[in-house]
Amino acid sequence: MDDKDIWMAIGFVGQGFFSARFIVQWLASERVKRSIIPVAFWYFSLGGGLTLLAYAIHRKDPVFIAGQSAGIFVYLRNLYLLRIGRRELQA
Repeated sequence: MDDKDIWMAIGFVGQGFFSARFIVQWLASERVKRSIIPVAFWYFSLGGGLTLLAYAIHRKDPVFIAGQSAGIFVYLRNLYLLRIGRRELQA
């Protein structure tokens, strides 16, 4: 397996994480019969975003880099807000 194949595999793994978040969201919503966004959605978003960002950097694609970089801040912010919300509920 050469360098190109390894990076292609990394790209597909990232895309897999990114796609899995929608499956997680869909199944969680179906269970409760209303639209919800589970915590796992944000973790899959972050994992996929970081992996795809690495792939975009390797490909030297500025459009892809900008898009993934912006999303990562959103995913981290949502995870932070969820963590703070849990602390407030426990207090």
